[in-house]
Amino acid sequence: MGRDKSTLIHLILLLLVSAVFIWSVIKPEGYLIWTMEVLPAVVFLIFVMAVYNKFRLTTLSYFIIAVLSITMFIGAHYTYSKVPLFDWLKDHYDLNRNHYDRFGHFLKGLFAIVIREILIRKTPLTKGPWLFAVTLSFALAIGALYEIIEWIGPLISKGGKASKDFLGMQGDIWDAQWDMALTLIGSILVLFTLSKLHDKLLRKVKN
Repeated sequence: MGRDKSTLIHLILLLLVSAVFIWSVIKPEGYLIWTMEVLPAVVFLIFVMAVYNKFRLTTLSYFIIAVLSITMFIGAHYTYSKVPLFDWLKDHYDLNRNHYDRFGHFLKGLFAIVIREILIRKTPLTKGPWLFAVTLSFALAIGALYEIIEWIGPLISKGGKASKDFLGMQGDIWDAQWDMALTLIGSILVLFTLSKLHDKLLRKVKN
């Protein structure tokens, strides 16, 4: 894929993410919970754009970043426990909760590809079991850090509605463990299914 074509795809992804971001800020469930939910994605997107010319990722990594950002913006607009499609699935299949939160944490496993790319390009690690293990460790560490942030939020705000929505337990005392387990499972599946494609794209970046 030519550099100009890649740049065009990256621009389209940015425009798509920006459009969803603008939609999400229009009459969300609450502006405090919206801010808490979108902040990590917005900060990361700003960083990625700032280093774009100095450290350009593969199109696969940018696609993953776009998907994860959109997922977070949708969750921020409705709150993760009230996303309409997953409310419908909950009612239709008589589920015990809205599973958008679980779906989002499973999708966060995609970020393992971005971690893998940074490790390959910026560390001495090469393809093999150590790269796999270190990538999974970083993915799980990021997932655990997010759970800690979700835990700290209600403590700081003394249990306000926004912090409870941000925590999103929906009555499940094992919610944090489920979230981290799903991120781990998603990461493993992604590394097994997308690593070959990722390696192909990385060779083009190096060339």
